[in-house]
Order: sequence, then C-alpha cells, then structure tokens
Amino acid sequence: MTTWMDAIAVNELPAGESTAVELGNTELLLVNADGHFYAVENVCSHDGEALAGGEIDGEEIICPRHGARFCLKTGQVLCAPAYEDIKTYPVRITGNRVQVSVECDRD
Repeated sequence: MTTWMDAIAVNELPAGESTAVELGNTELLLVNADGHFYAVENVCSHDGEALAGGEIDGEEIICPRHGARFCLKTGQVLCAPAYEDIKTYPVRITGNRVQVSVECDRD
C-alpha cells in the first residue's frame, strides 16, 4: 500500500542541503535542490553506504566516498564507480510540510 508520510517542515531544509530521514521502514535522503524537494533511497548502489553527507550539484547527489553521481529526479546513475540506479520517491508540499509517498507493509 502506498501512503503519503510527513517528513519535515519546508523551512527545516535550506536550499542546497540534504537530510536523512526514516519513514516507515525506509531510510531516505531528502534534498532541497534550489527549492525543489527530492527523496531518494539513502544508499549508494556502488558500495551500499549512505549518500547522506554527499554534495548537491544542481539536481545531482554525489556520493561522499567514491564520487558516484545520481540524478535526484530519476535516480539514474550518472557516472562510475556506480552502475545501478537508486530508487526515488514522489514528494509533495502540503502547507509547510514536505511529504513523501512510500510503500508500507500491510499487516
């Protein structure tokens, strides 16, 4: 089941910054790229480590360890050493809150 989950207040994430959040059982990296908010899985497909702390370059995130680049819009890998894309999640702004659509397990 897919649901919208409240992640953070808009004003808590300045432009050019990112923050790791856990929504349900999913660890995400929220990014504010010049006023556009993105959510991607917080894991580099190259080495399985977190993307948190990576540099934001336009609509790209750069892995802080080995420099792999990923498109924040699509999750597409843009350069080695990574060769697999990362997952992206829909984001919306409701009032002053950033919300992310994530899949939740049904009981």
